Amino acid sequence: MLDVRPILLVNGVLLSLLGLAMLLPALVDLNAGHPDWKVFITACGITLFVGVSMALTNWGHAGGLSVQQAFLLTTSAWVLCTAFGALPFRFSEIGLDYTDAFFEAMSGLTTTGSTVVQHLGDAPPGILLWRALLQWLGGIGIIIMAIVILPMLQVGGMQIFRLESSDTSEKILPRATQIAGSIAAVYVIVSVACMICYAVAGMPAFDAMTHAMTTIATGGFSTSDDSLGVFDNIWIDYTAVLFMILGSLPFVLYLQVLRGKPRPLLVDTQVRWFLAIALFLVLTLTVYQMWAGINGGWQALRYASFNVVSIMTGTGYATSDYGAWGPFAVMAFFCMMFVGGCAGSTSCGIKIFRFQVAHAAVWSHAKRMVHPHGVFSAKYNGRVITDDVTSSVMSFFFLFFVCFAILAISLSAFGLDSLTALSAAGSAIANVGPGLGKIVGPSGTFASLPDGAKWLLSLGMLLGRLELFTVLVLFAPNFWRA
Repeated sequence: MLDVRPILLVNGVLLSLLGLAMLLPALVDLNAGHPDWKVFITACGITLFVGVSMALTNWGHAGGLSVQQAFLLTTSAWVLCTAFGALPFRFSEIGLDYTDAFFEAMSGLTTTGSTVVQHLGDAPPGILLWRALLQWLGGIGIIIMAIVILPMLQVGGMQIFRLESSDTSEKILPRATQIAGSIAAVYVIVSVACMICYAVAGMPAFDAMTHAMTTIATGGFSTSDDSLGVFDNIWIDYTAVLFMILGSLPFVLYLQVLRGKPRPLLVDTQVRWFLAIALFLVLTLTVYQMWAGINGGWQALRYASFNVVSIMTGTGYATSDYGAWGPFAVMAFFCMMFVGGCAGSTSCGIKIFRFQVAHAAVWSHAKRMVHPHGVFSAKYNGRVITDDVTSSVMSFFFLFFVCFAILAISLSAFGLDSLTALSAAGSAIANVGPGLGKIVGPSGTFASLPDGAKWLLSLGMLLGRLELFTVLVLFAPNFWRA
């Protein structure tokens, strides 16, 4: 029988922290004289009551988690936090129904960035801060999950980043918890640095704070319908590019830098691949804009670098409607949705290391075909890739695109056109945010989609953020009989 008491305890603690976080937008609205502060106080009270009750009634049952418990904890934590995080959206002045509120909260906590909120410039400051806070909390949650939980669960090849040679949390958690605390400190420091840089570049203080949160989290929620394009400031654009990249690199390597060991960050092949792919795409889209007469010179480089990094990292900011750049650009940005950043970062998508493992495995297989008697080993960062990692990565690729296809076909059943269905499915499962086309593109929102499509996309965002297997394994009958 599965012991759910440790799961309820952890979920209770997380809900309590989420409830306390609601006090910040309450104070902002109170200071601005906006009545929504009462909404946040009420939502805080409800969330704290449930969270504290769950924690107290299960107190004393903490300890090492089994693999089965870890799977259930990861999914339940994201769903519960989303369900309660939606309360301020439901009852605030913006007046979303619960479907839209849940969609917005899920988009926030999964750092996707898709939105159903229109006229953001008229939204209360508390709601704008809450959207940013959800993404910021989701960002640090993803990093810690990638360090503590996913390697233990051997999801999608993440076991390659296992901290210790153990499949149970009794040995992993003590060291991982210590590292997670250090990374949380780094996360705060980088967020503050981003906020300062935005302010120096000319962004108002409140906007600098909220955009810093969503930039480091590679989430993309903004305070304006025009995203960062509303500022039309080249220094703000390049500040965003810098910190989106920083948010997409492994935070564990930042700890090494702070300890006076920058070499691991400089020689890590995952980092090199990420930067090389980003540079290639930026140069390609820059040349394309100049060749097609869309933008010229430094302007082309500015728009290419910002939008390429934004989409590739899954942030989803926009400074221009790249959907109007022509068919080549549309297809290029569509493919970029799936790339993602590095494992152990706040970014999403397939992740660079999986492309590296797949490339190494295919190249090794090709060499064995040419030299049947040769011995060739696929390697990652100088280490031999084991068969279980290769199998796990290949399974992830297969499942990722199967889920994408099913999601796209299901969305088309709601009457969405092909471009909208495909791009919305891709942006959800890759946690990018904006899709393509007039409806869900950079200049649109997801507000007009049917409720059923929004629930499907919420599931897609959850699947993409939790690396597919973590959620889908719960639907296997053998999981509950284990």
